[in-house]
Amino acid sequence: MSTQQRNSSHGKLIAVVVAAALVIVLALLSAFVWPGWAMNRSASEEQKQQQTTSTKPEPTTPSIKAKELPQDATPLLKAMPDAVLNFARTEAAPSANWTSASPLEEYTLTYSTGAIPKDVTLVVAQWSGSDSAKTQYDTLTGALKGTDVASGDVKVSGNSTGKYVVKSNGDKGKTATAVWQNDTVVFQATGSKESIQRFYSKFPF
Repeated sequence: MSTQQRNSSHGKLIAVVVAAALVIVLALLSAFVWPGWAMNRSASEEQKQQQTTSTKPEPTTPSIKAKELPQDATPLLKAMPDAVLNFARTEAAPSANWTSASPLEEYTLTYSTGAIPKDVTLVVAQWSGSDSAKTQYDTLTGALKGTDVASGDVKVSGNSTGKYVVKSNGDKGKTATAVWQNDTVVFQATGSKESIQRFYSKFPF
């Protein structure tokens, strides 16, 4: 092969390599610089997934069955709802958290969605008069630490029958406690902040 032929072949090879490199560079530029379809598509899909996750509404009915109350349940215990939104009653038993306040009766109940981190623990007790219940309400709310989430009056048929306070606890606001009084009955609900905000606002009294 003559020198002229070798130079011609070498020149063609260089041209092919350069052309191939240009194609690769243009493809990369098209994908990641302009118009950026590869990056935009990935970001768009991720954003859509985040929006779907964040905007997905919580169920309003439970996916698990409520635990039956004992046959000798008192009227107060029977008044506790089987479910609040998608929280079903999974435990209900006599308790003695507030014995020093001399309630007529007291119970601790658990309401669950089926996911333990979302469980709500509810303590409920009744006194013979609203003044005694108010004293217990003041004691409980006075002991609450954390940031105020909500507060106001408990109203039944338009009449104020007590008050309520909701505070996030001192664990970076991950959990919260709601306390409310309705005449002679006092309630205290604890759980994750999100669960408490949903639970107390839909509790029937």
